[in-house]
Amino acid sequence: MNQPRQRFPSLSHWGAFTAVVEGGRVVDCEPFARDPAPSPILRSMAGMVHSPLRVARPAVREGWLRQREGSDRAARGHDRFVEVDWDTALTLVADELARVRTQHGHDAIFGGSYGWSSAGGLHHARTLVQRFLHSGGGCVGQAGNYSWGAAQFLLPHVIGTFTPVTGRVTDWRNLLAHTKLFIAFGGLPLRNTQVTSGGAGEHSSAAWIAQAARAGIEFVVISPTRNDVPEGMAARWIPIRPNTDTALMLGMAHTLLAEGLHDADFLQTHCNGFEAWARYLQGTDDGVPKSAAWAAAICGVEADTIAELARSAARQRTLINCTWSLQRAHHGEQPYWASIALAAVLGQIGLPGGGFAFGHGSVNGAATPRPDVAAPRLSAGTNPIGRQIPVARLADMLLHPGQAYDFNGRTGTYPDTRLVYWAGGNPFHHHQDLNRLLRAWQKPETIVVHDSWWTPTARRADIVLPATTTLERNDVGGSSRDRYLLAMKQAIAPVGQSRNDFDIFRELAARAGHEAAYTEGRDEAAWVRAIYDNTASNWRAAGFDLPDFDTFWANGTAELPEPERDMVLFEAFRADPQAAALGTPSGRIELHSAAIARFGYADCPPQPTWLAPEEWLGADGARQWPLHLISSQPADKLHSQLDAGVLSREHKLHDRQRVRLNPADAQARGIADGDLVRVFNARGHCLGGATLDDAVMPGVVVMSTGAWFDGHGDDLERHGNPNVLTADRGTSRLAQGCSAMTALVDVARWQGDAPPVRAFDAPALATA
Repeated sequence: MNQPRQRFPSLSHWGAFTAVVEGGRVVDCEPFARDPAPSPILRSMAGMVHSPLRVARPAVREGWLRQREGSDRAARGHDRFVEVDWDTALTLVADELARVRTQHGHDAIFGGSYGWSSAGGLHHARTLVQRFLHSGGGCVGQAGNYSWGAAQFLLPHVIGTFTPVTGRVTDWRNLLAHTKLFIAFGGLPLRNTQVTSGGAGEHSSAAWIAQAARAGIEFVVISPTRNDVPEGMAARWIPIRPNTDTALMLGMAHTLLAEGLHDADFLQTHCNGFEAWARYLQGTDDGVPKSAAWAAAICGVEADTIAELARSAARQRTLINCTWSLQRAHHGEQPYWASIALAAVLGQIGLPGGGFAFGHGSVNGAATPRPDVAAPRLSAGTNPIGRQIPVARLADMLLHPGQAYDFNGRTGTYPDTRLVYWAGGNPFHHHQDLNRLLRAWQKPETIVVHDSWWTPTARRADIVLPATTTLERNDVGGSSRDRYLLAMKQAIAPVGQSRNDFDIFRELAARAGHEAAYTEGRDEAAWVRAIYDNTASNWRAAGFDLPDFDTFWANGTAELPEPERDMVLFEAFRADPQAAALGTPSGRIELHSAAIARFGYADCPPQPTWLAPEEWLGADGARQWPLHLISSQPADKLHSQLDAGVLSREHKLHDRQRVRLNPADAQARGIADGDLVRVFNARGHCLGGATLDDAVMPGVVVMSTGAWFDGHGDDLERHGNPNVLTADRGTSRLAQGCSAMTALVDVARWQGDAPPVRAFDAPALATA
């Protein structure tokens, strides 16, 4: 007799859904009924849960098992693994943690584990690995993130907070009523609005953007590719050289000053340092006015276009938005600072429908009307040693122990890392210059990884512990950008011998004597209830009710109402800059920062400044590497999650990531649509499938990230991972963010037979 199908509500970063289970297997994932625009990424989930790439049992790299500290670390990624029982694996991990702590100290353990991992409040792997290591004495952690790390450390100096970059900006209801011109630096790529950290019950961004277009808001999209204009929108596209948005903004600001279109009163009453910055704009000290003509020579946009855009912005209520991608570049602090300064010159900050924003086109839910109530989360606890490195300086830390580095006004020293503990992320996706990371990855004595699949990171570990997926455990989830709270119910039994991260760390904590500090006496069920109850307290404090836990769990969802009042960024500050002073030294918007001036960073001056990136199309290096690589976020997965899933694999060409380039650039290289091509520079080379696209401006090549890394050292990367080409340099000494968008390359047609893609081959396994 056929077993009836069962349905279990759950949540992912790409949306809420219902898992359909038959015979103990997930056969489908149905979108949340209230989601108006569910992501097709859901198609990949069922197959990934039961993928042959699942890590079925604990496994130990054979060379490490034989020699431990003296093993050949260069064999990581080549060695076969020996499957062992859980007791053996946990003993190995516990003993190794104890050895490193005893012999080298807590700061010899790195527990960053960067990644989005689960959308759940409890089973968020990065939080759990930090909570475990913190309760055991501490570890070296990570400060900031790859997504908006430059903004996170710049914006507090400029506006006293970094919260606007998270999407907490003037909401869409207000924009619909008041905005006339929406200038989108970096575009509005709807592919990114499929996802949001913590998940979404409602994919709302695309609908808001479409409604804004119907309402008559004029959209101007400034981007190297027309694909960043939402499909069907009659937006004006202004192609621009990558990494030159700052110059265009400065040229607009200069035009406003030169023509008397600036708001002198706002600059006087709400800003600090305008006079110093105006001297720079006008070229008083360096003899170079930052005029529209000056900007045109840098960014490739005609001077008349720049000047007229500035005049148009001054004539009407204007919102200036920057995508997160703009600050993931060398000197990535500057376009964000310049956009705030440009909005200040216009004088519309704090007015309905005006000012500046970040994150539209970067993530779902930016500016969605929602009460400001925290999402459900477990605390990682306090790190007893209080030591962190900037998140994107991972390879520097491993390669250069003891080396000093500058970061946001202080000087740190990289620790001597002996053990890396990673769970819930994939550094062989997020990090830049992966061949350099491979060399750095050989330095630690031991690498422990929790993973559900044989990902590039798991294959390069010494000990791999199989972790459950979202559908094999219970949790509660929700996002600060979404109005829904979702139950995440266990749909199937754990696959193979996998265990959830919380229980793995509980067993390890028990062996090390700090189980009580780690669990606080709660198991999974008790923690899910406690996280919900804490969320309910937050809702009540904000004036909203939640049902009791049992009612919520039975219903599967709860919903925040839309706020009664529009959110306007810095509205109170606009009305009374003294009573609602910003968290900056002056209490005002800092157009010139005395604090940053004291840091003395040549690569981050104390005011918005054009600084040429180390690699760009105006540089001498462009003669050798004449194409600027844009490593965009993928449309068919979240980062590298689900790359082995059906949707991602359907979108590949020759089983590899697509490479989009302008037909003129392709013709000059003898490349036809559909050809296998090699993308290369001095850092590495990878293969991809050529897709000719006149929406990509000449001199630019677009290659989405997320292909599971398939290379070894300086060998050819076979699968199309663009991070073998990107530069591993900090945005500046201020923020030390990632500079993935600053990379020059060339492309050539591949000659001869193509090497097979091995990214989805599981490693060789033996049994102890």
